[in-house]
Amino acid sequence: MISKRMALVGDALSHVALPGLALGLLFGFYPFIGAFAFLAASALVTWRLQKSTELPVDAIVGVIFVLALAVGILITPQVDLLEALFGDVSTVTAVDAAVAVVISVLVVAVLRAIYDKLALAMISRELAVSNRVDVDRINLVYLLLVSVVVALGIKEVGTILVGAVVIVPAAAARNVATSLSRFSLLSGIFGVVSAVVGITIAGAFSLSAEYAGPIVVLTGAVLFALGLALKFSRRDRVTAQ
Repeated sequence: MISKRMALVGDALSHVALPGLALGLLFGFYPFIGAFAFLAASALVTWRLQKSTELPVDAIVGVIFVLALAVGILITPQVDLLEALFGDVSTVTAVDAAVAVVISVLVVAVLRAIYDKLALAMISRELAVSNRVDVDRINLVYLLLVSVVVALGIKEVGTILVGAVVIVPAAAARNVATSLSRFSLLSGIFGVVSAVVGITIAGAFSLSAEYAGPIVVLTGAVLFALGLALKFSRRDRVTAQ
């Protein structure tokens, strides 16, 4: 999302999950299913409208975002609204963790399979097409992968913060990465560090589970600031030389 300049699009997509999450709470089924269903549907609509209209992707997602957010707030039970918006890490079970691990491995495997084509399409759509890359299909797979990742984080940090949990570590990695492959690796590492450190801090200070998500985001922001400082330091050294 950072490389494709779609960071805010990814954040907006996270809010689209709210109606699906609300339906899961209302009817008692696994929230991930409802969240992913709405996210996947919005990804398909976004992909289709992007192909058939001249609207930029951020405008399309913006319209879908406000509609989904309004519907989600209206149908989410009042008692569950805070948890839906900000998550509750204390509700995560061993089954939830196992499902997240399995799905994450599958997401990484699919991403690695399309990595070269996706990178080529980001560099130049025309060059990708000339190399017989189905750019529209790759973009659809990419949006569906984003939907899966966002849906996985809904229960832990809620619909408001899950976009930041995905974006901030990647933005931090961008400051220090020297290649696209290292950028991808560091994004994952910084994401893990943010989650572990954030949850540990929340537990160490006996904070309620709702605060874990914001602290994870703040930890990621600290990594971003440190990476930015390192980037400026490198630039100053090069200038001095």
